Amino acid sequence: MPTLTAFVLAAFVGYAATWYLGMLEGNFAFLMLMATIVTGIYWLAEQFYFLPQRHQAAQRLELDAANRRAELDKLGIVKNDVDVSQARERLIMQPWWLDWTAGLFPVIAVVFILRSFLFEPFKIPSGSMIPTLWVGDLILVNKFHYGVRLPVINLKVTDGNPVERGDVMVFRYPPKPSLDYIKRVIGLPGDEVAYLNKQLTINGQPVPKTPLPDFFEEDSLRYIKQFEERIPLGDKAQTNVTDFRLHRLLNDADRPAFVPGADEFVFKDNCRYTVEGVTCKVPAGHYFMMGDNRDNSLDSRYWGFVPEKNIVGKAFFVWMNFGNLKRIGAFD
Repeated sequence: MPTLTAFVLAAFVGYAATWYLGMLEGNFAFLMLMATIVTGIYWLAEQFYFLPQRHQAAQRLELDAANRRAELDKLGIVKNDVDVSQARERLIMQPWWLDWTAGLFPVIAVVFILRSFLFEPFKIPSGSMIPTLWVGDLILVNKFHYGVRLPVINLKVTDGNPVERGDVMVFRYPPKPSLDYIKRVIGLPGDEVAYLNKQLTINGQPVPKTPLPDFFEEDSLRYIKQFEERIPLGDKAQTNVTDFRLHRLLNDADRPAFVPGADEFVFKDNCRYTVEGVTCKVPAGHYFMMGDNRDNSLDSRYWGFVPEKNIVGKAFFVWMNFGNLKRIGAFD
């Protein structure tokens, strides 16, 4: 068993190393699932086989010591130093190969359950969601808000809350589902979304936006136009709405309005590209996503719609930013 366990642990380390070095396209959910299964098997074997075996060996040791004391007593040898306590502890002690498998199972299982069905942490790698989310923000994503999904295969097994316009959503990037992306939901199934001359329109209704003080972008050391947008809520295409969600966005006056280099994607025929921007009809079971940093975001304008099966969860809280502790808190 020690040799087999060493091989299993080496396989996990090798998978992680090749993934880290870019030699393999890794899947953390799959890695956690396999770690939970493997350590769970070891944990069961420990509870029902290896641990009872060690206890039986310790009992035999104590019985042998008691018999020896009895034999010495019969011979009239009263003083003897038969102390098996340390030997008993060594017999019961968990060997290294169980300590690194069965011993880790409770921790790995708890992390796997929390990450798969409740909350998952993510780190913001780019500035596409500035000013809502900054580079380096460590965020929490609610995995059950839109319904519970099975890990790895992402199959939805329970109903949750409907997706609403304005939600900040984490999803599997359609061109490469092994990557997780984060954007804001702009269009729901059936919506017609237009982004022309940097003005967002949903179902023929311009989305109001109010100018705010310019935003200072630290990376480029320049000021960018900032607005507050009132995006209409609702779970289906509609034009007469009274509920809105407020969020901030950036518009770079130096960037053109047209969309350069859009990829080929499923349902691209639903979109019309012009020098003014793009107009798209969102197909059933899909969503149109955009970054809040409107002129610095690769989103649905470029790579298409997000299918419902790609949803990971709703982002809602910055729990840490080591460069700026003021970033901690909830966001919309």
